[in-house]
Amino acid sequence: MNTTKYTLTMLVENEPGVTARITGLFAGRGYNIETICGAPTANPKMSRITITTHANPLLLEQCMKQIKRLVNVIKLRDMTGEKAIKREMALICVKAKPENQSTIKEIIADFNGTMMDEGTQQYMFEVTGDEDTIDILLEKLEPFGIKRLARSGVLALYKES
Repeated sequence: MNTTKYTLTMLVENEPGVTARITGLFAGRGYNIETICGAPTANPKMSRITITTHANPLLLEQCMKQIKRLVNVIKLRDMTGEKAIKREMALICVKAKPENQSTIKEIIADFNGTMMDEGTQQYMFEVTGDEDTIDILLEKLEPFGIKRLARSGVLALYKES
């Protein structure tokens, strides 16, 4: 089956169970949600949920129609194209042997990372960027040894200009 990677964002009522109903639609279709982020918006009565998934275009369209019919969903938008700003945050803990510390610090600086904890044998820092940027950073750090990693998942907003 031919699949494409999609980024969907939805504005929903900030009510218990909304996220469960939305994820249930994906599970019912056999889609894996790669990332999901949800948080209240500037209006505390509403939340924004952003989901990334790989899906067959025709089947995803059916799923999106079902999501739109959910009572608590105010707006659903496909953010897959270029007209969206997408970002992800990662917390990374990397092994930092004394002989590698300056190189690791240079890599972190190249990606505009912020050092959060500097131990004698490990560094923990945060970095923000698009998914590809985070993936490239992780590739560069892999030879040193990544001890722990937490990624936020994709956040997306539509460009108005």
